[in-house]
Amino acid sequence: MNSTAIEPSSVITQQIWGVIFACWLLATVGMLGSLFFSEVMELPPCVLCWYQRICMYPLVVILLVGLFPLDLRVIRYALPLAVIGWGFAVYHYLVYSGYIPESLQPCSQGVSCSEINLELFGFMTIPMMSILTFSAIIALLLFAKIRGSR
Repeated sequence: MNSTAIEPSSVITQQIWGVIFACWLLATVGMLGSLFFSEVMELPPCVLCWYQRICMYPLVVILLVGLFPLDLRVIRYALPLAVIGWGFAVYHYLVYSGYIPESLQPCSQGVSCSEINLELFGFMTIPMMSILTFSAIIALLLFAKIRGSR
C-alpha cells in the first residue's frame, strides 16, 4: 500500500468535517446578520425573530465544539435546533405574507411580526433569509448524518 494514499474512512471524515464546518459558517453568518440588522441598521427584532435567534445562536457554539475534535454526535444536537428554527421561520414568513390571520399572530405588543422592514432584490425578506439558512443547515446536517452512517 502506498504511504501517500488516503484511507476511504479518512476521506469521509474530512468530507463530514467540511460539511459541519459549512453549517457552522452558515450559522455564524446568520447570527452576525441578525445582529447587524438589529444593532447597526437599528431594526428591532419581533417575537418570532427572537425565537429564530434562540435556535440559531446556539448552533454557532454547538457546531464549533463538534468540529474540534470532530464528533458526529454534534448532528444529534444541532439538527433539532435547526428544524425548530426552520419552523419558526416558516411561520414568520406566513405571518409576513399575510396568510396567518391577526388573531393567530404572537406579536400583540411591541414590534409587529408582519411589518416588512427590509426587502432585498424586491422579494428577499428577513424571514425568507432565515428559512434559506435553516434549510441549508438542515440539508447539510442530514447529508453528514447519512454520509457518516456508511
